[in-house]
Amino acid sequence: MWMAEEGIMVSESKNAPAKTSPKLTLLPLIALIFYEVSGGPFGVEDSVRAGGGPLLSLLGFLVFPLIWSIPEALVTAELATSFPENGGYVLWISAAFGPFWGFQEGFWKWFSGVMDNALYPVLFLDYLKHSFPIFNRMVARIPALLGITFSLTYLNYRGLHIVGFSAVSLAVFSLCPFVVMAIISIPRIRVKQWLVVDFKKVEWRGYFNSMFWNLNYWDKASTLAGEVENPSKTFPKALLGAVVVVVSSYLIPLLAGTGALNSASSEWTDGYFAQVGMLIGGVWLKWWIQAAAAMSNMGLFEAEMSSDAFQLLGMSEMGMLPAIFASRSKYGTPTISILCSATGVIFLSWMSFQEILEFLNFLYAIGMLLEFAAFIKLRVKKPDLHRPYKVPFETFGATMLCLPPALLLVLVMCLASLKTFFVSGAVIIFGVLLYLLLVQAKDRKWVRFDGEQPAETPIHCPDGHSAVSHLHEEGADEAAVGLLTDLSSVDTEQESSKLRSEEEALKLE
Repeated sequence: MWMAEEGIMVSESKNAPAKTSPKLTLLPLIALIFYEVSGGPFGVEDSVRAGGGPLLSLLGFLVFPLIWSIPEALVTAELATSFPENGGYVLWISAAFGPFWGFQEGFWKWFSGVMDNALYPVLFLDYLKHSFPIFNRMVARIPALLGITFSLTYLNYRGLHIVGFSAVSLAVFSLCPFVVMAIISIPRIRVKQWLVVDFKKVEWRGYFNSMFWNLNYWDKASTLAGEVENPSKTFPKALLGAVVVVVSSYLIPLLAGTGALNSASSEWTDGYFAQVGMLIGGVWLKWWIQAAAAMSNMGLFEAEMSSDAFQLLGMSEMGMLPAIFASRSKYGTPTISILCSATGVIFLSWMSFQEILEFLNFLYAIGMLLEFAAFIKLRVKKPDLHRPYKVPFETFGATMLCLPPALLLVLVMCLASLKTFFVSGAVIIFGVLLYLLLVQAKDRKWVRFDGEQPAETPIHCPDGHSAVSHLHEEGADEAAVGLLTDLSSVDTEQESSKLRSEEEALKLE
């Protein structure tokens, strides 16, 4: 009903700010994807401890990108260029399975993204407190957390192009100390130290969760597709560049640190790279790495909030959320959506890192299984869908491409704790109830939705293709059988039947 009857369109006047706002180009998009996925090697230290030594950690960051990161990036490249609108995976799932599942996907991803983002102001202060112990005290910590959140939120409000170029600068600053550390460590490297592993100390749940968390979220940038200059060409190049940068940012510091030092695996915990820098280069390198870690957390926050906010904007433009979420500032940014995400960050910042990690992975795994299913279904049901970039496999090959990452997703979910199952189940149930509430709000006109306004002009992609018209043509028939249509009132159905009967009578006359 939301998408089948009205289409995913918005009025031309509503999108005027977006058209005048600067678009994301290749380099800023690579930086944003880098921060969506990684942000640097901060946090990968635990993979050495959980893996019982360097060997499994190094193998993991060599093998996991092949069976997980590259397939996810390829699927994202095809679908993001086929549906180059804000909302990303919400559009894909809606086109394949209807608006009910599209909304659920969007809710799971937004909720997990906000929880993930709540970590970064905390981690920012955790690195600073080693040099400024006052941040251990709540009287200084709470105002600092609020100040950081508000400041970074304001940066998002000022414009996505500012966020993109800020991400480029932060990425360069965050990675430079590890390049220096790698060069200094070369004379001290002993190859045999890379081969150390103690299987008795391996913690498989922690190992897989660490690998998965450090190499996921490739699809996140798709929620910004409507803000990208020439997305059909820019997105595939940006994803390829980001894969190279992310994998290199993990392997090079790990090869340098584990090869040059004979540290016990138990010492490799979060923040240990600062100590590695001191042992290899001195106190100056330790300080540089700590500053880089703090800046990296800022970049992670900016990239995550941008994706979360523009996802809500895209869902509002589709008619899934009230129209207020699609309102833009004079800078072209979704004001209410940014404030909503920032509020969630503030309320969730009390949770611990380990609690969030497993919970995020579980919700993310469910969403990715749905995305892979949508990718395959659209290949089968809509072979003529306009695909500016297409994964170079036919349907069988595309299915085989998705099989290894799908098995990995199932494995990560099976390793989750009972608490994670219960919490995730509660979030899923809440998402269903929220959907039903919004259906009632739309039917009873409690609030205004974008779909209630007639829209004559669809959004056009920079490459000249009408993404909305493609989505409307290719996905509207599937969306029509979604739960929203099933939940329409009996009166509405009767009124539609009456109108059809009158139309037929007029034709006969």
